[in-house]
Amino acid sequence: MEIPKDYIAINKKTWNNKTEVHVTSDFYDTEGFLNGKNTLNEIELSLLGNVSGKKILHLQCHFGQDTLSFARLGAKATGVDLSDKAIEKAREFNAQLHLDAQFINCDIYDLPNHLDEQFDIVFTSYGTIGWLPDLNKWAKVVSHFLKPGGKFIMADFHPVVWMFDNDFKEVFYSYFNIEPIIENESGTYADRDAEISTQTVTWNHPTSEILNALICNKLELNSFNEYDYSPYNCFNETEEFEKGKFRIKHLKNKIPMVYSLEATKKY
Repeated sequence: MEIPKDYIAINKKTWNNKTEVHVTSDFYDTEGFLNGKNTLNEIELSLLGNVSGKKILHLQCHFGQDTLSFARLGAKATGVDLSDKAIEKAREFNAQLHLDAQFINCDIYDLPNHLDEQFDIVFTSYGTIGWLPDLNKWAKVVSHFLKPGGKFIMADFHPVVWMFDNDFKEVFYSYFNIEPIIENESGTYADRDAEISTQTVTWNHPTSEILNALICNKLELNSFNEYDYSPYNCFNETEEFEKGKFRIKHLKNKIPMVYSLEATKKY
């Protein structure tokens, strides 16, 4: 599979443009966050447990709401993201809230050249690994930054979701990682009417690819859970069937929307 040489530059430009819209969107509710709202969901909180006093590395943190939520819970949090605009905003919020989180702007694969620490927990969530072509390289980074016995916690949209067209009417893409998916988009999931046009380069990763990448990099799987809802209203054709739980209306509970996993780095 050939990887477009400029995919990092393309996606960085896209996320810089999205950040400006996302910060002011109702979806991200920045005002509520600044006033004390914890942005982490029950799905990931149930795996994380008490994070007070823990060192947490948050990969692909966008503009830092979850990273700063960790800091509010007493963790020593470090967030990493490709978008310099997002990291700039995260640092602003960190200063504004008088928290002590650290933020690093780089491509995830390059993180070992920017950070020399190990962590109790490495965390990533919701719409992250689809931006990465090689999950073995990604899992190497996860393992590299975990202390022996440390935990990797992940929650993400289920690979089945990415098979469908935007309105979930037909199976449009392969479940398997056979080629990069290059798309042009108007608006953004946080504001569909936003006047921005972006190009993205993404990859679909089947469950086996995700799990095997972790297993092959010294991570032992402790749990793997699937959910028939999304905690975010970020897709078309959704309905909120319970507060904070969204499904594709015409598909009801027939497809998995999200998965979560916990893995431990072996000694």
